[in-house]
Amino acid sequence: MPKRHFITAFYQFTPLNNIEQIKALWTEKAEELGIKGLVILGKEGFNSTSSAENQEALEIYKQFLLRLFKLEKINFKDSASEKAPFRRFVVKVREEIVTLGTPELVPNGESHRHLTPEQWNEVLEKENDYVLIDTRNWYEYKIGTFKGAINPNTEKFGDFPAFLEKEKIPKDKKMLIFCTGGIRCERGILELERQGYNNVYQLEGGILKYLEEKPDQNFEGECFVFDHRVAVDQKLQPTKQFGLCPHCGQPSAVTVCCKRCDHETLVCEDCMKLEFKQDTCSKHCAYQWRINPGRKGPHQAGPEY
Repeated sequence: MPKRHFITAFYQFTPLNNIEQIKALWTEKAEELGIKGLVILGKEGFNSTSSAENQEALEIYKQFLLRLFKLEKINFKDSASEKAPFRRFVVKVREEIVTLGTPELVPNGESHRHLTPEQWNEVLEKENDYVLIDTRNWYEYKIGTFKGAINPNTEKFGDFPAFLEKEKIPKDKKMLIFCTGGIRCERGILELERQGYNNVYQLEGGILKYLEEKPDQNFEGECFVFDHRVAVDQKLQPTKQFGLCPHCGQPSAVTVCCKRCDHETLVCEDCMKLEFKQDTCSKHCAYQWRINPGRKGPHQAGPEY
C-alpha cells in the first residue's frame, strides 16, 4: 500500500526576534518528528507548507508551533496525498515571508476584511457589482481560478502593485482578491488600500480553504501548489492532469514521446510551440537534437523544478 502523506499549509504575521534560535528549534523538532517541507521565516512572521507520514506526528508538530510562537490559533489548511510533496525539511530566512517588495506593509496579524468561503460564495452568487482579482501568477491562473476573475498576468507577486496602477480600476469599486492559501492577499489588501481602494475583501484561507469547504462550486479547474504535487484538484488530491514542464518548469499537460530518447513526459503548450523544444523530454534532449538532428540517444533526466 502506498505511503500516505499528511500535509498542512499555514502562515502567521507576528513580530519575531532571535530568528536563528527559532530556526534551530524548529529544525530540531521537525527532524525529531520526521517532518518535511519548506519554511519561510522572517522578522514579520512565518510561512510554510509541511508534511508528515504520520498524522499524529503532524498534530504534535502543530502544537509545538503554537507553543513556540505563543499563539492561541494558527489557520492550518490540511490535506493528504499518496504523493510526497517534499523530500526534505528546509528553513529559509527572508526579509518578507511573501515577497511583494514592500516590507513596510506588514499585516498586524488580525483578520482584515476576511470573507469565509460561505461569505465569499454569497457575494459571488448574489452580487454583481464587484471586481474579482486573482493575485497569483499567470501560470497559476491558467490551470484554475474563480469564475470571472481578472488575470493580472504577473510573473511574480512583486509585479502586482504595477498591475493595479496600470489597470486604473475606479477607486470606489468593491474589490475581491484571492490567492492559494491567503498570505499574498494579506499583503495585497494593504497595497490596494495604499493605492486608495477602501472597499476590499480577501478570501480567508485562500483557495485551499475554499476547496476544503466548497469543492466543485465557484472555483474552476485545479489549484497550483509549490511542491512536488504540482497542483491539487477539487478534492485537494494531487493532480492527475498536470506535471512540470522539463524545459521551463511551468505546469504542463501535453504528453510527448521524446523524438531523441523515446521517454514519455508532459510538456507545456508554450514550449510545444517552439521548434527547438518540440517533442523533446528535457533541455538536454532538446539541445542534443538541435545539434545532431535525427540522432537517437539515451534518456538523461533534467533538473527538478
